[in-house]
Amino acid sequence: MAAEKRPVDGGKDLGQNPFAALSGAGLPVAPKTVLEQAAKAAAAKAPAVEPKHRGRVEIRRETGGRGGKTVTTVSGFTGIGLPEKEQLAKTMRAACGCGGTVKDGQIEIQGDQRETVARILSEAGFRPVFAGG
Repeated sequence: MAAEKRPVDGGKDLGQNPFAALSGAGLPVAPKTVLEQAAKAAAAKAPAVEPKHRGRVEIRRETGGRGGKTVTTVSGFTGIGLPEKEQLAKTMRAACGCGGTVKDGQIEIQGDQRETVARILSEAGFRPVFAGG
């Protein structure tokens, strides 16, 4: 049996705006010095800093199954999603001046780029480890 389709457009209008009668009249206005101090305090707060240790990642140089071409792979990510991996891959491609992709949860960069990739991962808070000889 097919389930009955439900509308997803939000239903009927309220007929009136419950906030239409509200206005800012009669509310006190903060002096400029208070506003400036609040802006300075917000700017002085340290922005959210990424954790220093985001985990160990393995950097490998692989040639097997690639027609003799060398590829640098980065695997072992924990706690990050696909969008962040794609952003890291984009940064690595730009720094190395070569191509790359995200496949099966690991980043692949064309060529032997282990040192550059390790530097980028260190700056991102990861602990890169050269694996496999």
